[in-house]
Amino acid sequence: MLKRFSLFFVLFTLVLAACAPQTPAAETPTSTEKPLIKIRLPMGYVPNVQYAPFYVAAAKGYFAEAGFEVEFDYSFETDGIALVGADELKFSLASGEQILLARAQGIPVVYVMAWYQKYPISVMAKSTTGIKTPQELIGHKIGLPGLFGANYIGLRAMLYAVGIDEKEVTIDSIGFNQVEALVSDQEDVVVGYAANEPVVLRSKGYDLTEWRTSDYVQLASNGLITNEKTIAENPELVRAFVGAMLKGLRDTIADPDAAYETSFDFVENLKESDPIVQKQILGTSVEMWRAERLGYADPQSWQNMQEVMLKMGLYPQALDLGQAFTNQFIP
Repeated sequence: MLKRFSLFFVLFTLVLAACAPQTPAAETPTSTEKPLIKIRLPMGYVPNVQYAPFYVAAAKGYFAEAGFEVEFDYSFETDGIALVGADELKFSLASGEQILLARAQGIPVVYVMAWYQKYPISVMAKSTTGIKTPQELIGHKIGLPGLFGANYIGLRAMLYAVGIDEKEVTIDSIGFNQVEALVSDQEDVVVGYAANEPVVLRSKGYDLTEWRTSDYVQLASNGLITNEKTIAENPELVRAFVGAMLKGLRDTIADPDAAYETSFDFVENLKESDPIVQKQILGTSVEMWRAERLGYADPQSWQNMQEVMLKMGLYPQALDLGQAFTNQFIP
């Protein structure tokens, strides 16, 4: 997928100008029913099949059953971290590095549910380059959108894991043009999202060698965030929202084909898109969501993330990770 970044290195980054379909409105409650709580949820990206768990949760009424009317917010100007930190919004989607960067600046956001269990970044090269192992990346030019966000974090983490110093490669900021750069041989190696660039390139007939960051180091990835105030004052609100999200996630993993069809009502032109490619995107995503305990945030992944970010000099001293994430809302 194309990505964009916010002030806090948003994982899903994209410059967009399209209007997005909104979540179908929940049924109007009768006078004896408790009114639904309206939640605007920043997604960090355009409508996409990769958001199938949220679409399933909406379509099957899981959000409504939990007491929520959810609007999926794809707007470019939305900075979910800042809005949640200021308690202007209750929830947002964000990634581990965003949380640590925000907390290093005193923004009281807390990660309350892990959506992705594996960090979704891949480093890839055409097989014709002859590069077979990450160690062989030494001396090569590596293209990525820029020195920010998940692509950069994922690349640096993998290089550290295999013992390569950043100075031993040439990192080239090329914008969100990884596919074109690799196809045209402008770059030997590019970095992208495992469920996007590799899928697109293979659909075009290119044979790739791919290294996923998650095969070398476990990092805190995408999940749901709220703020300290909401946890302290209204923990049941958090528990209910997390529960609805987990139901959608569980159903999507159990039946990706049904979730794909559900997404037709939320993603414009999805029916007209190549179903083989779109289902591969969803299938690759499902691989990164699976877990014995859905929603659980692995403490070691947070420790690993902090170590990488400290080595990169992204903030000056170690943070209290116990304040950055919690599993108290995970069944």
